Amino acid sequence: MPIKVPEGLPAKEILDSERIFALEKDAAERQRVRPLRIVILNLMPKKIETETQLLRLISKSPLQVDIDFMKTSTHEASHVSHDHLVKFYENPSAFADNYYDGFIVTGAPVEHLAFEDVDYWEEYRSILKWASAHVFSTLYLCWGAMGALYERYGVRKVLESQKIFGVFPQRLMDEYCFITNGFDEISLQPHSRVASINEDDLAAHSDQLQVLTYGEESGPGLVATRDFSEVFSLGHWEYGKYTLAEEYERDMKRGLDNVPFPKNYYPDDNPQLEPLFSWRAHSNLLFRNWLNWVYQTTPYSLDEIPQLRASGQLGTERDLRHDPKSPRNDSFAPFNGTGYGMNF
Repeated sequence: MPIKVPEGLPAKEILDSERIFALEKDAAERQRVRPLRIVILNLMPKKIETETQLLRLISKSPLQVDIDFMKTSTHEASHVSHDHLVKFYENPSAFADNYYDGFIVTGAPVEHLAFEDVDYWEEYRSILKWASAHVFSTLYLCWGAMGALYERYGVRKVLESQKIFGVFPQRLMDEYCFITNGFDEISLQPHSRVASINEDDLAAHSDQLQVLTYGEESGPGLVATRDFSEVFSLGHWEYGKYTLAEEYERDMKRGLDNVPFPKNYYPDDNPQLEPLFSWRAHSNLLFRNWLNWVYQTTPYSLDEIPQLRASGQLGTERDLRHDPKSPRNDSFAPFNGTGYGMNF
């Protein structure tokens, strides 16, 4: 099924050109299903580019997904028009009483700063507190993941001597994990960051956190809580084919010193050749698995989320999607641990 996006969102035209089915509000409401509700906190400077990358991945699921966009109120974005933010984004205060099946938090180009020196850090902390009671599962990306691991579990950030930049192999740590179900033993994950997480701090929370993929050069690539209420991607599986190339060309034009060359990206390390889009399948699989897990286990009534989060019952095999009082319940099937829980 399609994603449901705000009318007029620029990303929709791009998705249409890629033959990705994105419904606007009126058409989506004619389908007799309860869509997943997802809110995206977009911290990246290029809002429209990031919107398109994420919507492209979300759309690959057969589920109907209703998308909202959140922005910080304590930081003024400079790479997108004010009109775009006003039309499609809301400040966190607008979401105070809302409940969501899923929450996606993007990265931000601030990993060189101490968390406390980021101008919206206190607001970010308050957003995480809101999410812990209003969201069933959160997928964090890059700096968003680092910040959440630090705030939630005290996992510190470590600055690297040189930027980790390129596409790096990640070894699958548990082939039977629901979030990485179907992954090859080696997956490729883009990285573009000057910081990593302290692996000793991470290991100290092994009772709560599990490493799902790990790379010898890039370290943990995918981490999750034991109940999948939080999934942390330390890289950028959402990146498009040319994102790393654009970053490399941007830094070269700026005349920056010691600009790293993107590893494992261009054939024969020749930037004159077309880069290889070698992570696309695992990107799609990660987002599809996460949406599938959320769909299978989230309650039909979202106002039950605070109780479930507090009780620690997330991820159990209960028939939460089936509402016997709803005329729409024939669209859903009980959790069976394998499929999408839908009757075709």
